[in-house]
Amino acid sequence: MQLDLQYRIKQDEKQIMFLRENSYWYKYLNRNSSYYKEFIDDMKDKYKLKPTDKINKMMDNINMVRTFLDILK
Repeated sequence: MQLDLQYRIKQDEKQIMFLRENSYWYKYLNRNSSYYKEFIDDMKDKYKLKPTDKINKMMDNINMVRTFLDILK
């Protein structure tokens, strides 16, 4: 793995954790550093870090609060 790629991964704790949990990515990143974008996309999919996931989570929280308030009435 190239040094600049290692530095980028080590700067983000989530990337380190994802790489340890999904060790098959070591093979791809060692062979070709252009897989880094796919690595990041896969990490965002599994950890639900995409903007749509964040919006859905926020909507779920709003609905939960709304339901809780309805129960209190």
